[in-house]
Amino acid sequence: MRFLLRMAFWLGVVLVLLPSASTQPTPKVQVGTVEAVTAARAAVGDLRSFCDRQPEACGIGSQAAVAIGHRAQAGAKMLYEFLNEQLGPQTPEAVGSTGKPSQTLTPADLGPAWRGQQPHRN
Repeated sequence: MRFLLRMAFWLGVVLVLLPSASTQPTPKVQVGTVEAVTAARAAVGDLRSFCDRQPEACGIGSQAAVAIGHRAQAGAKMLYEFLNEQLGPQTPEAVGSTGKPSQTLTPADLGPAWRGQQPHRN
């Protein structure tokens, strides 16, 4: 439930900060920082006691959040699999047919790098 509240808050902040494309002039509202912080505290305090006042709505919201989370997870998995198929590692046979070198390490690759002869310091 906290996740939904945080997501709604940040989405609201983003929507407030986006520029408006309307041709109507926006009204000039004089809201000070202190008033805005006081209003935000009151809203958070009201949201904290929401589940006490409306337990049914809170339970349904929790179930909806779980369902949305499962759908988001399934969608992310599908996107990951799609991108992995399109951009992921290819088999050495497929890479070899394109003329690009294989990404497989050989035992010689695991040895220390040759550093040449070091200059003698006195």
